[in-house]
Amino acid sequence: MERDHAKYQRLIESCSSLEPLPTAVVHPCDASSIDGAAQAAQAGLIAPILVGPRARIEAVAAQHGIDITGYPIVDAPYSEAAAVAAVALVREGKAQALMKGSLHTDELMAAVLSRDSGLRTGRRVSHCFVMDVPGHEDALIITDAAVNIAPTLDEKADILQNAIDLGHALNVAEIRVAVLSAMETVSSKVPSTVEAAALCKMVDRGQVTGALVDGPLALDNAIDPEAARIKQIDSPVAGRANVLLVPDLEAGNMLAKSLSFLAGADAAGIVLGARVPIILTSRADSIMTRLASCAVAALVAKARRESNNAMG
Repeated sequence: MERDHAKYQRLIESCSSLEPLPTAVVHPCDASSIDGAAQAAQAGLIAPILVGPRARIEAVAAQHGIDITGYPIVDAPYSEAAAVAAVALVREGKAQALMKGSLHTDELMAAVLSRDSGLRTGRRVSHCFVMDVPGHEDALIITDAAVNIAPTLDEKADILQNAIDLGHALNVAEIRVAVLSAMETVSSKVPSTVEAAALCKMVDRGQVTGALVDGPLALDNAIDPEAARIKQIDSPVAGRANVLLVPDLEAGNMLAKSLSFLAGADAAGIVLGARVPIILTSRADSIMTRLASCAVAALVAKARRESNNAMG
């Protein structure tokens, strides 16, 4: 499917005035992760520090004709050691983002979430897809489809706030969050509807801030104005949502993958709530999707710097 990726192009262009983001690329031992880092560096989005077994990284780069001259390599013998070393680079102030290479997400997250040496903050760590869906005017943020399996209400509040903060970092003019369920009425038989209603009350009370939030909403009346009109849902979010908060990881994963494989959408991925943004890419990602994920991380890091400067 030929695509112009206008939404992702806008994201990448909005980083043109930023310095490349010093990024520890964790265990880049296959062609796609080395090439993704090199292309993002050539686009001026990141300044990669390759962390992993030096001989293997250099051999794969040479085999596939990828020029990594000039990129520092921190030698680490295997994937878990690379994750620990990359997290240490962040703690030392040498890297301002992490990028997943050819290791399992849980290996990377174990180092990030280590109580003693990790990158925890007071906020729950969560994942967002920034999806470019053909025929849909704006990028869609979907959360959480990759980290939190069955989040509690308190965890959902953090996931919601992380997504709202991401929307602000991406300069979304008005963030409209739909808290999704299978229906738009509250029923004790469907716990996700009760939690959606509770999240909306938390917004009313200022426990979550920065967006219009409504739920429970079903997917159709969250994103389709006509579906919302037929159901007579009077809401500033219904039919116009640009952030979709899903009930659990399974629902989010299925939603994101159905958009990717049935609607030709692309899914840039980012993990939020740690000290620095974490770029999660998939081996199946196109170069454009990888670049968009790096652009998202650069904008999140910029927002964090501005927030820290404002605080002190």
